[in-house]
Amino acid sequence: MSGAVPSLPTRGDAVLVGLHLIDGVDPAPRGGLALVIEEGRIARITTPDDAVRGAARVIDLDGAFVMPGLINMHTHFSLSLPGAGGDVVSGLSPHELSLYMADGARRTLLSGVTTVRCVAEKGGADFALRRAIAAGHVPGPRIYTAGRALCCTGGHGFDGDDTLECDGADAFARGVRSQVKAGADLIKLMISGGIAGEHEEITTPQLTREEMAAAISTAHAWGRKVTAHAGPAAIIAEAVQLGLDCVEHGYELTPEVARLMAAHGTALVPTLVVTRASAFFDDLGVPAWMQQRSLGAGPRHMASYRHALDAGVEVLLGSDMPPFWDFEGTSAVVRELEHMQAGGLAAPDAVRAATAAPARWLGADGELGTLTPGRWADLVVTPGDPTTDVTALRDLDLVMKGGVVVRDDQGRARGAFA
Repeated sequence: MSGAVPSLPTRGDAVLVGLHLIDGVDPAPRGGLALVIEEGRIARITTPDDAVRGAARVIDLDGAFVMPGLINMHTHFSLSLPGAGGDVVSGLSPHELSLYMADGARRTLLSGVTTVRCVAEKGGADFALRRAIAAGHVPGPRIYTAGRALCCTGGHGFDGDDTLECDGADAFARGVRSQVKAGADLIKLMISGGIAGEHEEITTPQLTREEMAAAISTAHAWGRKVTAHAGPAAIIAEAVQLGLDCVEHGYELTPEVARLMAAHGTALVPTLVVTRASAFFDDLGVPAWMQQRSLGAGPRHMASYRHALDAGVEVLLGSDMPPFWDFEGTSAVVRELEHMQAGGLAAPDAVRAATAAPARWLGADGELGTLTPGRWADLVVTPGDPTTDVTALRDLDLVMKGGVVVRDDQGRARGAFA
């Protein structure tokens, strides 16, 4: 090699043939088509004969299914739960933490997640990581981030620098502005207790109406949506009436509050896997009190999710656990989708909850979430049909981001030239 060594490619060109296309618009796969990718984006969808004419690089997928890359709406690259595993992460220096998060981003991309929404990260490292990925310095998914979540003094997550303690309406307004100043794409509030707080309960309300109103109105004035860590129905109802855009977890929804969410267009990221994560907790040495609280909340959590489905609430994929974690025979993100399907979401709707619907919530549906002309060529390839059963995503063959192949288990992209 002579000359300068380039950064990682962030845009590529290719023609994909021999595929069944799940474009994120039509619920059923379509055959007999080809994708033409130019400068990282879908240029056109056409016939194979037309696509290969003059093409420099043709990848034959041999009948596999192609769908948009997964969008994980609840991710923490700097997650540190109570216990020995979390203590290791909490003890990392800023430099070590950045490298740790970069490795998590790489593994997340290889698991088929091409876009993430980070909902509380330590030390501002998420902003640096976002820039590094965009520049091609390190591999990883596209990042939308809330920066630090806002909590009350002693509130959920207060004991890490992935949160910012605020008290009173003025302080919450300033907190929102501080995260916007840092580069946040959205704002996250901790409005109740949760699983990981030793001295609280899931049902503990933690923000006043005035604090929530100030944060939500300030964020909206700055063009940012607001999501909230939330468990109990009453505090969720109050926040929804104030304009909350999304609920994380929603452990204890009622049919009435679910209907209120649907009426206001408030989405739900259920993170069902977090109350079914015994093996993950064992891996991290999570203490017994947290395991008992989490696993004990599982049945009510699933009932809450079903209330949301019955009410027509838009549900979005989010794992909370590291998306790539080796968990129950697959990755955590796929296991979450399997729980969503098992809980009553039809497979085509589960695919939409992992692709087009999150892109729309992020305001990025002109860029992401569907395999249609003009969108980024972020996609995954599986031998089975995920619109029949999302378990097909356990067998990823190929992952592409921006037209660049980042994973190729079958070697289909090697030597793929016309």
